[in-house]
Amino acid sequence: MNSWKINLLVLWFGAFMVNSGMTMITPFLSLYLSQNLHVHGEKALGLWAGLIFGANFATSFLFQPLWGKLADKYGRKIMLLRSGFGMAVVITLMGFATAPWQLLLLRLLNGTISGFNPAAISLISSTTPKKNMGFAMGSIQSGTVAGTILGPLMGGLLASRVGYRPIFYITGALLFGASLLALLLVQEKFNRVEAAKKDEVSVIAGFRELAKTPQLPALFAVTFLLQFAMISPMSILPLYVEKLHGSAVNLPFWAGFVTAVTGLSNMIASPLLGKYSDKVGAHKILTFALIGAAVTMIPQAFAGSVWQLAGIRFLMGVCMGGLLPSVNALIRFYTPDGMESRAFGFNSSTLALGNMLGSLIGGFLSGFIGIEGLFIISGILMLFNTVWVRMSLYRRKIDKAAAPR
Repeated sequence: MNSWKINLLVLWFGAFMVNSGMTMITPFLSLYLSQNLHVHGEKALGLWAGLIFGANFATSFLFQPLWGKLADKYGRKIMLLRSGFGMAVVITLMGFATAPWQLLLLRLLNGTISGFNPAAISLISSTTPKKNMGFAMGSIQSGTVAGTILGPLMGGLLASRVGYRPIFYITGALLFGASLLALLLVQEKFNRVEAAKKDEVSVIAGFRELAKTPQLPALFAVTFLLQFAMISPMSILPLYVEKLHGSAVNLPFWAGFVTAVTGLSNMIASPLLGKYSDKVGAHKILTFALIGAAVTMIPQAFAGSVWQLAGIRFLMGVCMGGLLPSVNALIRFYTPDGMESRAFGFNSSTLALGNMLGSLIGGFLSGFIGIEGLFIISGILMLFNTVWVRMSLYRRKIDKAAAPR
């Protein structure tokens, strides 16, 4: 097997484990706080659960660009291993927490040392042949989405069988195993001597340098708006399902089904659309995926039944399956040589920002415009983003032979 395929296979498993580990606590976080960390009262539980869940995204947003900068200087593999082994230790320690502030600090630390996903994407982009770039980006995206979808399911199943604390130990052990596989099997050709010769620039200066390429801020905006649109209605989606379902019977199942169906179609479509972009070009896939995501976002506000909502969200997941792989392929294409990891770090930072602001702003706005308004606003923002991306990508005429295939 070619080395780039081995890298892709190992890092797919690593991305799956990292993202499932990050989301595995979702189903039982409040129960863990009340039963093991002695937090009582609905308000206190809500406050601590919100802080602890969002802490990871907050520090991740702040530190991703720094790790990207260091990856361009010292290599992607070393940053990937730093994140993988570091998170394995921190998540294991979460199982030993005896107070909510300890869990909060550990979640903040976990976000600080995270960076497995951007390092994996950067490493894959630097070792994969250009003709296979779309397929590779789509495949690693499917691993990320699969972990995000199945993480809560795995956490819920394990919680009912082994309790809450052992889940952290199991997750830490699996992350350690995935990192060990990366250490032994992933190959990277990185010239540290050449990298050391380049001028040292700060994180802010690096962003200014990248922003000189007008296509990159537009691509970062795609990542942000995608996450914002996905996360903003999540907290009140069960209430919308209840409104459409008309009964509380099997409500948790239907709420989970409507949420999971988007991720499922995304996971299936990502490698397929990524491979297709290798033939027709990532620009075209990105444009059609953006339009499709916006068009399928708005009708959710007018769904008349749970089945209609699930069907529309399935189609939305297919469209979104073409977004991040195309964005990652185009970021690699437009980024100046030697700054690839930094660019992916900033992109990962905007993803974390979308997660964080999506949950905060979505919950706030829903009280004024309802979830229907959130769907409409998110769709309109994505349409505006489509125009911005098209104008940015074609501000300069691109030689078709040089465009990413």
